[in-house]
Amino acid sequence: MKKILVLPGSYWQIPLIQKIKEMGHKALVVNPYEDSPCFSYADDHLQANIFDLDSVIRYAEEQEIDAVVSDECDIAMPLVAKIGKHFSLSSITPESAALYTDKFLMREFCKMNGLRYPEYRLCKTAEEAIDLLEQLKRPLIIKPLDSNASHGVFKVETPEDIRAHFEEALSFSRVEKAVLAERFIEGTEFTVDGIKTPSSHYTLAISEKKHFKHNVNIANELLFSHNNTSFDYAQLKEINDKFVMLSGLQHGFTHAEYKCEDGEYYLIEIGARGGGNMISSVITQHMSGHDTYRYLVECALGNVQDADFSIPNTHKEHAAVLKFFQTPAGGGKVKAFRGLEVLENEPDIKKYMFNFKVGDTIADCVSDSARIGFYIVCSSSMQKLKTVIDRVEQNFAIELE
Repeated sequence: MKKILVLPGSYWQIPLIQKIKEMGHKALVVNPYEDSPCFSYADDHLQANIFDLDSVIRYAEEQEIDAVVSDECDIAMPLVAKIGKHFSLSSITPESAALYTDKFLMREFCKMNGLRYPEYRLCKTAEEAIDLLEQLKRPLIIKPLDSNASHGVFKVETPEDIRAHFEEALSFSRVEKAVLAERFIEGTEFTVDGIKTPSSHYTLAISEKKHFKHNVNIANELLFSHNNTSFDYAQLKEINDKFVMLSGLQHGFTHAEYKCEDGEYYLIEIGARGGGNMISSVITQHMSGHDTYRYLVECALGNVQDADFSIPNTHKEHAAVLKFFQTPAGGGKVKAFRGLEVLENEPDIKKYMFNFKVGDTIADCVSDSARIGFYIVCSSSMQKLKTVIDRVEQNFAIELE
């Protein structure tokens, strides 16, 4: 029985903790909140901020940990790398963690390796971003270098927009107080989830994204399929594989976002972790047919083996969706849920969650983490999936006072 430290101890790590215990090991977690839901699942915990590295290392020494691991959390990966290095554990390196969390380094890597990228600039002042805007005469995106959940990300079209949002974007950058400004890429957005073995990188699931009308930076639907008649998924896989293989990433999950503009795929960002909101714990395993969490844990324990994660024929028609609930009429006080039974009783709905309760006041989301809730459907075919989505759309509603 091994002791495995999981960072952070948030709700999204619960499936990973459950897998660790299912495999016969002990799961230890660190999270700052006394009521952290993961504490009741873990064998032991430290109530602390994961960025208090000295406290986390002392705890890990006291517990004599055998591994450190994380999933669905960009900001934890540099800490996983530092702890892994400190204890000589099997984890990604600090260099890999930096590349897979720092969006400016991603752009520089694309430039160096002949991968497509938008015009960009590292900006420490609003005036530097304004200069790029005036040069390109096109809308920009300004974003923190290493934040998550779309915090501090803004589409800007005028100097006044940049001045209004620059300081907020800057406040979310951790490693360096700077902002990445880049040309806003028009077109459809995709996610690509994969897994890295010592010799290969495998694509497990691709989604086509849709976004809320009130904020084009926040997704409201991720539709997963292995084929898309409108877009070349083989080309997308090839581009993503090239980045990962050239990067020298040791092993583990990957989660990338791309946009397709004029038939060309541009990397938006890529992380050395699985997709959030249970993409990696539920959707990629449904789409791929592989127990990826078992492999992630084995790698963290040093049992790094080559494995074949090709999609079996039995799963090539599988489809899934991650749908985020729309706030009715821009928001208000919640009176009731109508048709909740369709979410509870449909077998293909694997998970649903509300980030509010009856009596709360809800509003249009301002970031990924502020979305009011979601549901996940996993089906054997796209036709079956769309039938379930239609049933939810027709029968479920959030009613406001």
